[in-house]
Amino acid sequence: MQKTKLTIATALLAIALPLLQGCAPAVIATGAAVGVMSYQDRRPTAVQTEDEGIEWKAARSVPERFAATSHLNFTSFNRRLLITGEVASEEAKTAIGEQAGKVANVREVLNETRVGPISSLANRSNDAYITSKVKGRLVDEKTLSANHIKVVTEATVTYLMGIVSEREGKVAVIITSKTDGVSKVVNLMEIKSDAEIKRLDTLPGGGKPIGEQPAPVETRQ
Repeated sequence: MQKTKLTIATALLAIALPLLQGCAPAVIATGAAVGVMSYQDRRPTAVQTEDEGIEWKAARSVPERFAATSHLNFTSFNRRLLITGEVASEEAKTAIGEQAGKVANVREVLNETRVGPISSLANRSNDAYITSKVKGRLVDEKTLSANHIKVVTEATVTYLMGIVSEREGKVAVIITSKTDGVSKVVNLMEIKSDAEIKRLDTLPGGGKPIGEQPAPVETRQ
């Protein structure tokens, strides 16, 4: 019974966090909160670290005059920076994108912000729910690893980022497009040859699951 209560409490907390984070008129978020270094990530560990730094620096680069009227999310994958959310004007969209492009190590800015009113807490919670459903379906798919794909949803539009083979990319797009609540899929994944994917998966810290590592055993007489 205690375990059941804990599970319910955890689920409620996951739902409540987006609401709490959206209490201020302007919200600037990064993907770094869930950016744990992964041994199943095809990016080198150094690039994973760079991506987290890019997200934080990009969030801080938002011109002050636009911050109060914007809701922004910054997601970096393999040094490609995705910006989603709402801004008050085309001027704000352009300025925010240009400043983000000046952040060190960014090789491409994908400015997907929309001009319009800031989204409601209910809409953001719905986006988070859609993202969780897409991730869950990707996890259930046995022909690819969900660890290789980053999922971002904004205004029911779902963006996919990652380093994948052509086959993996097609499977991920199909699964996402058939997920309830997704109005559109934007494919931002980087397609690599099967040979390159195999090479990446065999590198230290590459895409292959490492499994449980036993602790060293010391025998003393």
